Amino acid sequence: MSRYFLELAYKGTNFSGFQTQKNANTIQAEIEKAFHTLQKEKIEMTGSSRTDAGVHALQNFFHFDFLKNIHPHFVYKMNAILPPDIVVKSIQKVSPESHCRFDAVSRQYNYHIYRYKDPFLRETAFYFPYTLNISLLQEAATLLLQYTDFTSFSKRNTQVKSFQCTIHQSRWIDNGHTLQYEVIANRFLRGMVKALTATMLEVGKEKITLSEFQNIIEAKDCTRAKFAVPSHGLFLTGVNFKPGILREKN
Repeated sequence: MSRYFLELAYKGTNFSGFQTQKNANTIQAEIEKAFHTLQKEKIEMTGSSRTDAGVHALQNFFHFDFLKNIHPHFVYKMNAILPPDIVVKSIQKVSPESHCRFDAVSRQYNYHIYRYKDPFLRETAFYFPYTLNISLLQEAATLLLQYTDFTSFSKRNTQVKSFQCTIHQSRWIDNGHTLQYEVIANRFLRGMVKALTATMLEVGKEKITLSEFQNIIEAKDCTRAKFAVPSHGLFLTGVNFKPGILREKN
């Protein structure tokens, strides 16, 4: 029995999230269906990072165990079977104890905003045509680096045992027409990036002060934060693993 890491990217618009759900089309369901078509075997894959309905990914991973040989043109064949909004980027054999979720040391998300009407961005970014104080946005993003408890930015009824997250990078990237919030952390809570983004936009609009933003963080109360930004602006852009898990690409 061999273990494999499968790297993929997808546009999440037409899917009900990453992980398999009853009576819903998901990324995992499509990948497992395509695998069965190609390899003539049913398997259940383990995902690295769950993304919600409508969220996109430039890089995510599954791992799976398989006894038989992998098709020599696996990547090409899988992409021929999969719908056009999912692509398999690579497959690697890894050590049997490797785990694509637990061996991930950090993940990066970017939330995309566009500030002037653009029909070509409507499915992959949030249209937000309001005046923003970019300096205040940057100060709010930097402030997050001082904290590790993000209870205020987690959805209710979550099953996690800890709300502790270590944020390694938090910044806004202003490209004029577009704006991105970029955040890298060891782990993320459910709804956390959208909540951070939505609440900081209130700072940028000068609806709340930096002091009030800090109070929201320290309150550890999810009723204080904003969550009202759409999923289609959110991208999982990368997953980083412990050294030696994956081979270096040529």
